[in-house]
Formats: sequence, structure tokens, C-alpha cells
Amino acid sequence: MNLLIYSHYFAPSVGGVETIVQSLAAGLAELRTLNGDREFNVTVVTETPAGSCDDTKFPFRVVRRPGAIRLWQLVRVSDVIHSAGPAFLPMFLAWLSRKPFVIEHHGYQATCPNGLFVHQPDRTICPGHFQAARYSECFRCLRSEFSSGMTAAKLLAFMFPRNWLSRAATTNIAVTGHVDHRQKLPHTTGVYHGIEDPLPNPAHSAPSKKLCIAYVGRLVPEKGIPVLLEAVKILKAEGHDFEIRMIGDGSERPKLQELIQREELEAVTSITGFLTGDAFAHALRDVSVVVMPSTWEETAGLAAIEQMMRGRLVIAADIGGLAEVLSDTGLKFTPGNAVSLADCIRRVIENPELISSYGEKGRSRALQLFQRSRMITEHAQICRQAELSDNKRA
Repeated sequence: MNLLIYSHYFAPSVGGVETIVQSLAAGLAELRTLNGDREFNVTVVTETPAGSCDDTKFPFRVVRRPGAIRLWQLVRVSDVIHSAGPAFLPMFLAWLSRKPFVIEHHGYQATCPNGLFVHQPDRTICPGHFQAARYSECFRCLRSEFSSGMTAAKLLAFMFPRNWLSRAATTNIAVTGHVDHRQKLPHTTGVYHGIEDPLPNPAHSAPSKKLCIAYVGRLVPEKGIPVLLEAVKILKAEGHDFEIRMIGDGSERPKLQELIQREELEAVTSITGFLTGDAFAHALRDVSVVVMPSTWEETAGLAAIEQMMRGRLVIAADIGGLAEVLSDTGLKFTPGNAVSLADCIRRVIENPELISSYGEKGRSRALQLFQRSRMITEHAQICRQAELSDNKRA
């Protein structure tokens, strides 16, 4: 089967979508038929420049920044098109060429103009204005970020066609049950993200005199990091001994650094910036608890899955797919509520045995639901069914 996987972002860009797409493409490219032939001839198409990335090291072909004609040619020779998110052009070309196409929804772009289900004027969770045909609210939301002309263009030229094409897809893949419930798109099946088990031994934090807590991820508004800093302020005032390490980078970093200085939290809080490889592992060496204070409805929470698999205690906002992924194997707090988050961290400081008990439960859940092999198997079956449905139609 000739499989085209489209991902607007890909290596060397770093993020959850990039990680999953690369893992999925490699896993499908490794599958073999009974005769030993490749079952999937995978081509990843992306708008991300190669930079320092050597594409020859991937077990699949990578085509970067193709024009519309080149993309049309790639679609035409493919049996199935898989899009990481409802990207308009590949969906449209697949529909135009009558090719089966599958959309994996890593965000809410098919049913929300900003893809976050966040009503930007007041930063509240959107109840689903676009789905309820309250388009004036969508216009007001986008208008808080763009000009009137750009807002109208985004709605008319992109949002409506994107939603229609998503409904016309052969299969929509929801990365959690929450995404399925939120979007209510037809022909939807659920496939959880999967990662490799870090065995033979899960990561254990090195002994430390004080509790070391990490935030791992992008430093952007929807991640709720000011809530974490407010909780830090509360606990510091109470005299607790702990450390907060923020591993990541993003647009909010200058504001967060200013907030840390203003609230005099430098002694207990640090920002490492973006790290990979050995540097990332070193930064996590003595971390036993990871906090995810998101204020938007995370679709899945790949960072939570990764830390659960490594046996760390995860404290997360009780919201969206993040809450679904964690279930009862970690501690949850009210989204946006610093007092509630401080209560969770205080529980761990006063009862350190919670780290191992919840860590073991989290790892057990991750091994049961979030294995990479399961993700590859389920995606492969979806692609086979998509091709089969196209053959029947023909």
C-alpha cells in the first residue's frame, strides 16, 4: 500500500505531533507481509524545511514543502492519505481525486476556528460556538487576534471547508474519547497515542533531600504555567522545601521569567529552556513529580503519557483528554485554581510515599493503554480498512 502521511510540522521541528508522526511513519514502514515485503510504502509530506535533519536516516521517504502540483501528484499515486490534523489542501486533493483519506485529530481545528476550544476574548473554555452555528461568537473570538478581513477569510475560506471535508473523511481518528465527544464527527474511531516502554528499567529519580518537581512542555498561554507559579508562591510562603524545574521554551518565557523575579521565586524555580537527549535526561534525573497545569482542553497530553510510562507521579489539571489519560493514577486539581494545585503538591510533600504508589499505578496504566506497538497496529488496521472501502466503492 502506498501511504501518504501529511504533517504540516515535522522534524527537525519538535512537538507532540512531530513525535507521534515520526513514530507512526517508522512503525508502519517496518511492517512486513507474509512474503517479507513492505506492507506500507510510507511517504511523509511536510511544510517544515529540513534544516540540519538528514532525511535519509528515516525508514520512509520525506517530501518537504511541495507545491500544489507536486502534492497533487503525490496524492494521485497514493492508496490512502493520512493527515495529522485537518489540513485543507491535502484533504481537498484527496477528496478531489476520490482517494480514501484519514484524519488524526491532534487538536480541534475541524470544529473550532482557533483549534483550542478557548474563547479568546475572555480566555474561557468555548462551549462549541461553531458547532452550534453561533458564528458571530467565532468572529468575535478570532477578531481579538486578527483583523476583520483576516477573520472573515479564516472562517469562510478555511473553517467551513475544513469542517465539511472532515465530515467527508473516510475515517476520523480521535486521540482520546474526549476528542471524539467534543467534536462529534462522523466515522470516528479512537486511537490513543503510544510510546516505547523505557525498559529494562523505568526511570527513577535520584535520591534528593527535597522534592524536585518538573513542568515539561511548551511555554505558551494555554499551558497554565502562571497557575503553577501562584501555587509555588503559596507553598513557599508556608515554608515548604521543594524545587520547581521548567523544562521547555516558548513565547511566554520572558513573561514567566519576569513573574518569577517579581514574586521572588528564583530560589525555588528555574527555567532550563528546550532540552533534548542527554541534557533532557540529566534535567529529569532527580525529578519525581511532573505537573501539567493546562487551562485548555488538552487532546491527549503526550508529556503525561511519557512520564507515567517512566513511573513518575503526575499532577494534572482535571480537564480534557489530559484527565482521561491520567484517570485515577495521579493527582488532579481544578483547572486554573492555584490553591487546588498547591493542595496537591502539599499532599506529596507531606506524604512522599504517594510518589511511588501513584507512580506504579501510572506506569501500569501506560503499559496497558499507551504502548507504541498497539498504536501502530490500530493505525495499520484503519489504513487497511480505508483501502478496502475504496476498492469496494470502485
